Amino acid sequence: MTADLISLAIICAISFLCPVLSQIIPGRPIPETVFLLAGGMVAGPRLLGLMGTDNAISLLSDLGLGFLFLLAGYEIDPKNLKGREGKRGLITWFATLALAFAVVWLWPAFSVTSVSGMAVTIALTTTAIGTLLPILQENGVFGSRLGNAVLNYGTWGEVMPVIAMTLLLSSRSRWETMAVLGAFLAIAVAAAVLPKWARKAGSKLFALIERNANTNSQMLVRTVVLLLIVLVTVSSVFKLDIVLGAFAAGFVLRYVVPEGNEVMEEKLQSMGFGLFIPVFFICSGAEIDISAVFSNPALLVLFIVLLLLVRAVPIFVSMSLDEETRHWAAASRLTVAIYCTTALPLIVAVTSIAVSAQAMSVEVASVLIAAGAITVLVMPLLASVALRTVTARPINAAKEIADHPRQFAGILREHHRHSRETWRSHTRTVPEKRQGSADDNGPKPS
Repeated sequence: MTADLISLAIICAISFLCPVLSQIIPGRPIPETVFLLAGGMVAGPRLLGLMGTDNAISLLSDLGLGFLFLLAGYEIDPKNLKGREGKRGLITWFATLALAFAVVWLWPAFSVTSVSGMAVTIALTTTAIGTLLPILQENGVFGSRLGNAVLNYGTWGEVMPVIAMTLLLSSRSRWETMAVLGAFLAIAVAAAVLPKWARKAGSKLFALIERNANTNSQMLVRTVVLLLIVLVTVSSVFKLDIVLGAFAAGFVLRYVVPEGNEVMEEKLQSMGFGLFIPVFFICSGAEIDISAVFSNPALLVLFIVLLLLVRAVPIFVSMSLDEETRHWAAASRLTVAIYCTTALPLIVAVTSIAVSAQAMSVEVASVLIAAGAITVLVMPLLASVALRTVTARPINAAKEIADHPRQFAGILREHHRHSRETWRSHTRTVPEKRQGSADDNGPKPS
């Protein structure tokens, strides 16, 4: 117990320092998640050995993973899945999966039919929507046309890999897996339908929960936590990954409260991001073997390049072919594609399954997790820089300066002004009533 408390104290100290370090750097180019992973890596058993990840700490980490995917599932609007843009996002994800299978099939280090090969295939198709949401909000992209496009494509990069993990990484036969998945789905549907029915029927229990939502009882939060723990427990009993249970809990919560509840959301985020989610990221960092990462830099770079090839390229091509987005500036389409290449939590999940099955070495898993952490740092920064650089029209500016060198300062000011105006037009919030409308074609080329 003492060892666990010491580890928890170290974790809480890292969790406290990370946002401070993130705020110190001008412009906040490095997401807090990267600091959490780095802090866990340094303090973990593979470097300084200040903290462990056993027993109670491991349970807290699993709860952090659960809260992360609960909030991610809750943030996913069903309209983003059912609409025209959502269907295109799904088709694009299947194209990504096919490309990932081809890449792993050609990769001599993996077999496409092995657990490790399947894990790498799934990892190449992921988008960390749960991790991206706060980054999109910080960058002023959330709620804009660009942000909606990221959600349309990125949502499937979170939903489908979770399902693929269940089907492809299970130790059961395919039919047994389908039967278990069907049973879990039935329980999840019941968990969604019964509260919805009780709310419409004016259930006394539902009225009690709403009446005591903001009292010392905190009944609404307790109900959500019960939902999360029950579905995570069911997924564990069925020997499914707990990510599936947590994600299902988020979907159920969105179904029961489709209009949202700001007070509830604020409390859940306080619980999740205040303790459990930082514990998950710090413990994930503690599992990274930094010596393995430095000893195999080629694999690190290769995996990041493959993420761009497998995930970003199909999205860029899809947006270039879609009649509603092909008129967007190339920088806008590229920005969406790069954002959707951000991947981490599911990489941690799939590599953990492969390592537990002794199908992947800890060294290889460490490199893949490190690559995922780098995408959290690099991809949002690269997306922002790409859009700002292209909208500034640097080539045109260079030509104008060459023709009129004496007007150097004025030309730079004009291009800077144009870049700021274009950036605002790209990131302005879309009115709710116009989302998905035919006239809402997104940022046009300048």
